[in-house]
Amino acid sequence: MDYFLTDEEKALQEKARTIAETLILPVRDELDEKAEFPREIIKEMGKQGMLSIFIPKEFGGTGGKIMDMCIACEEVARVCGGVATAYAVSALGAGPIIFFGTEEQKKKYLPKIATGELLCAFGLTEAQAGSDVANIQTTAQRDGDFYILNGVKQFISNGSIAEIYVVLASSDKSKGARGISAFIVEKGTPGFSFGKEENKLGIRTSTTTELVFEDCRVPKENLMGKEGFGFIYTMRNFDRARPGVGAIALGIAQGAYEEVLDFTYRRNLLNSQYVQRKVADMATEIEAARALLYATARMIDSGAKNFTKEASFAKLYPSDVAMIITTAAIELMGPYGVLKDYHVEKMLRDAKISQIYEGTNEIQRAVIALELTREMGKRERQRRER
Repeated sequence: MDYFLTDEEKALQEKARTIAETLILPVRDELDEKAEFPREIIKEMGKQGMLSIFIPKEFGGTGGKIMDMCIACEEVARVCGGVATAYAVSALGAGPIIFFGTEEQKKKYLPKIATGELLCAFGLTEAQAGSDVANIQTTAQRDGDFYILNGVKQFISNGSIAEIYVVLASSDKSKGARGISAFIVEKGTPGFSFGKEENKLGIRTSTTTELVFEDCRVPKENLMGKEGFGFIYTMRNFDRARPGVGAIALGIAQGAYEEVLDFTYRRNLLNSQYVQRKVADMATEIEAARALLYATARMIDSGAKNFTKEASFAKLYPSDVAMIITTAAIELMGPYGVLKDYHVEKMLRDAKISQIYEGTNEIQRAVIALELTREMGKRERQRRER
């Protein structure tokens, strides 16, 4: 389908595809096998301007459009969901600085993030606070010109790799979610170290590590925005980041679809009505996911004020489609589908995480339902007023 991409968007799409096919594809299997962070690839992506697309122009970026991130993530994930995740996480970590940081924080960090000199990560998840963000146990106690952080973050993408971390901690536990604040923590800060590195099923080239804070002294200047606003910043950041996760899932689905289409065509299996129906369904689901994703990205970039529901749509549906497509691809390819030489088994492993990270799909359904309930309440109030 024609989504009427601008010339600039088409150029970005072509650049991302070229990077994926020339830099990532030749080493994809090795990176997955070794669970090795694609440092040189990310560095090269920075040189080619791929890390500047989510940074505003006034800080050395190209505009910070959600649509651009979706295009880039989809093309990279079409070859490797792990590298796409490693790439996109820097945007997730930079998001709070872009939208809620002070002018000094933006000037200090964003130009270097745009060039790839600094990579970012987002320190939210804990053993007792995954989907339940309000249950964060990491604390931040004010001590003069510093905040003292104590706690452990778990399952942090780009953990130990990034130079800059946006970390959520409770600065007033009596206030629950309203007592959560966000802090910028630099690698090398005394009291900040890294714990266990996870050995994962999929997206293995995206490093996932514990962040450990033991009386970590963070300057008060590194407080993000206002104290107690960390929960709000996180939710708004997720609203902008979730389409990127949907784009990664969509790219994985597209890659698996292309593999199975090539496999069935070369073996004359497309003459089978059963195979025809399966690939037709796969193509339709992918296109429907892409239409939903792109529409959401355009909506956000238009300046819409409230897009929580749509952001959840854009994460939920493509990630569910990715699991449907990769599973169907393996089934159509039979025993070949589980062989590493054909790569769809890797795509299935990568696809599964897209249903889990940045808010599980069950959480997305809860968010959508809550937004629908609010909309119905608003309509009812308006009806009564008439």
